[in-house]
Amino acid sequence: MQLQDKVAVITGGASGMGRATVLRLLQEGACVVIADYNEDTGKQTLAIASDRDFRDRARFIRTDVAKESDIAAMIALAISEFGRLDVVFNNAGVGGALGPIWDIEVEEWDYTFDVLAKGVFLGIKHAARAMKRLGRGGSIINTASVAGLSGGSGPLVYSAAKAAVINLTRAAALQLAPDRIRVNAICPGGVLTALTDRGDPAAVAKQLDAFQPWPEHGKPEHIAGAALFLASDDSEFVTGEALVVDGGLTAAGPNVWKGLGGIAENQLPVVGVNRGSTGAPSTRRRVREI
Repeated sequence: MQLQDKVAVITGGASGMGRATVLRLLQEGACVVIADYNEDTGKQTLAIASDRDFRDRARFIRTDVAKESDIAAMIALAISEFGRLDVVFNNAGVGGALGPIWDIEVEEWDYTFDVLAKGVFLGIKHAARAMKRLGRGGSIINTASVAGLSGGSGPLVYSAAKAAVINLTRAAALQLAPDRIRVNAICPGGVLTALTDRGDPAAVAKQLDAFQPWPEHGKPEHIAGAALFLASDDSEFVTGEALVVDGGLTAAGPNVWKGLGGIAENQLPVVGVNRGSTGAPSTRRRVREI
């Protein structure tokens, strides 16, 4: 087992890529704290872990990643329950603000950056504090996106936030290298999850199959495999990297809007916020005419 006796914290761990990573790390011997905003899916994930005889090594804590006290509490739980901290996967995400830039509200921008960028900053901050104090080094992993690598790969505000995550990853890696704390990002491409399926997973899967070179869409387990590599000692000389896991999408030159029906974001008739699998309602309204 690659992570025997290691302790990991995973935000957004109750569904999608986070849940797949929780289960993969448990399978590899780790103890895992599942941190998620959605209590219902958190309990479901614990039940799945229990069914696979992992219950003694899994804990759940409701976490709003934009609140520093919640981030501090999830780190403290890992140490109090399991006695150490080796891996923190800052994975929680939402689709966030969507629509033409002239009609996006400041509150929608702030919500998106709070979850996607500030949440990663807080996760790195409190992981680093704990890992430095414990003196064993560690691995911090952040979920970025191919949308953070170029324009045209995702919604505008989401893309900006994910670009911030990539550069934050690199900068933090430099600061924490002397303490043997590695900091890396994963940049998923088209991965089918509750966040991306828009309530019609079969239809979205068919679209995702078509717009990248690899013949099948990405699955949460693909990201879990990448996270396992970055969490394990196999990546002990890897830090400051943005690992792209996208079925060749970036290599092909992505144009996500064309691949998902041909309507560019600035041509969408609606604007709003996608809150993903948090359990909080998403919003939509008609774009204002100018």
